[in-house]
Amino acid sequence: MRLVSFNINGIRAAQRKGLLDYVASETADVLMFQETKARPEQLDDVLTAPEGWTALYESGVRKGYSGTSTWIRGREPDEMWTSLGGEERFDVEGRVLATRFDDLVVYNIYFPNGGQGEERLRYKLDFYAAALAHFEEQRAKGRKLIIAGDYNTAHHEIDLARPKENVKNTGFMPIEREWLDRYEAAGYIDTFRHLHPEEAGAYTWWSWRARARERNVGWRIDYFFITPDLLPRLKGAGMLPDAQGSDHCPLYVELED
Repeated sequence: MRLVSFNINGIRAAQRKGLLDYVASETADVLMFQETKARPEQLDDVLTAPEGWTALYESGVRKGYSGTSTWIRGREPDEMWTSLGGEERFDVEGRVLATRFDDLVVYNIYFPNGGQGEERLRYKLDFYAAALAHFEEQRAKGRKLIIAGDYNTAHHEIDLARPKENVKNTGFMPIEREWLDRYEAAGYIDTFRHLHPEEAGAYTWWSWRARARERNVGWRIDYFFITPDLLPRLKGAGMLPDAQGSDHCPLYVELED
């Protein structure tokens, strides 16, 4: 079972930059896109009904902002939902798309960015808390979880090229990183770092400025976290930095069926 997560920074822009060529080359069973920035009615049929895939979309109230989409090959999910089950403010931006297959729940999440002032930073931290509470409710039901997406935080110094210069910037502030500590303390496993504990220079996002991607001055802010009951099935995790069309690159996880 192969799953891919990709913040595409606008699905219509990504389409123009060759997204469908990438999809045609991908062997994944599940593709998860974040920051789609479009409603399904604004898209071509090749994106809303791609051949061989079931394409699900969740859009926020605000047009051209946020949004998630999950493409599934091979079977329909038993259930899907787009809410964390708590405050409505966490559900109106189209950031959550969950699909359940028997006792396995696959989350496609675009976690908020903490920029643009104290209010958005607080929203981001509150979203982390609401998401963790929701995940724990699902685990209490006996479900196994895969939590994929753009977390908008680099966890450790190894996860970005210039940690000292960014410790006061959103995405690497201690108050944000502490939430990833809490996720791990609750048992959630960062699949890439579990398999590659010492690998540096492995990033998923680069600024458009100053040839950052060409020079690999990046951040690892996209993750696949899993619950411990899936660890025996974990076979691989990594990035696909050669895929173009966004300021992020895709990342993948491979599990035994």
